[in-house]
Formats: sequence, structure tokens, C-alpha cells
Amino acid sequence: MSNRIPRRTILAGLSAVALTAPSLVRAEVTRNTASFTRQRWQDHFDTLGKGAILANTNERILHYWNATDTDYRVYPTSVPLSDDLTKRGYTEITRKRVGPDWTPTQSQRERFGWEYMPPGPDNPLGTHAMYLSWPAYLIHGTHDTRKIGRPSSDGCIGLFNPQIEELFNLTEVGTQVRVL
Repeated sequence: MSNRIPRRTILAGLSAVALTAPSLVRAEVTRNTASFTRQRWQDHFDTLGKGAILANTNERILHYWNATDTDYRVYPTSVPLSDDLTKRGYTEITRKRVGPDWTPTQSQRERFGWEYMPPGPDNPLGTHAMYLSWPAYLIHGTHDTRKIGRPSSDGCIGLFNPQIEELFNLTEVGTQVRVL
């Protein structure tokens, strides 16, 4: 009696894993999003003004409220790689851009050798970017969906491209932002 597993059995098993892997990733994102605690804007802001965004780096989630408190949304995010890259506090959206280009900071150039990147599918800012009043800090999309739900940035908050496009369309320049 042979203890060998037929090649066809191994290939069939690997094929089944490969076919279910995308659904496992979607299930993980859904499970993670469902586990986040609903927030109240009043616990973080005095007024809603033009709207409010709370980026919770510990939970890796972004909360959005519109100006009339009739629309509340939650988005999974990527967050900075480390605490020393994380800027916390209050800021606001100062400008928005569809198809952003990207210029790495001097530190990124020195550490990684990164260079300017025009808009497009390889751009690390994805399809849309919202610039904060803090220099070099943004809320933006990403083409690399593996980054969402984990520490992966040099300071920015990242969302899936379809979700940043949705948030971009909802958010006005002047919207207040708090990063925890």
C-alpha cells in the first residue's frame, strides 16, 4: 500500500484553495468592519460644521458624519507603520484631488530611493486624495488592497479605491478630521 497522494488530488486541493482565497479575504474585511464600535461625533467634535471624519488608527477604521448628522459611514483603513510615523490630533481637509500625483518626502527618498510618481495604476495614492492641513499627510486610496486593515503607510490613512471615491464625493474642503 502506498502512502503517496496522487498529483491530481493535490492539484484539485490547491485549485479549491485558490478559488476560495478571494472570498476569504472579503470575509475577513467584512468580519473586521462588523466588529468596530459605532462612534458618536459628539465625543470627538464640538460641532459637525461641514462634516467630520474620525480616523482611529488603533481600530484601523475611519468614521464619517455629514454636516446634518443624517449620514454616518464606516470604512476600513490602512494606518501608519509605527507610532513615530503617526500624527494624532485635529486637522481638516484643505484640498482634494482626483488622480493625484505623488512626490515622496526627502526621508522616503533617502530610505527607499522612491521617486516622483504621476497619476495612474501604480501610484501609491490611488484614484483620489484628500490633503490635510498637516504637510505630507493625506487620506487617500490605494491600488494595493493588501494594505487595508494593517499598518502599511508612512503616515497617511488609506482606503480601498471605491471607498475613497465615495468618501471624496461626500466630503467638502474644510471638513474637520481627528486622528486618534
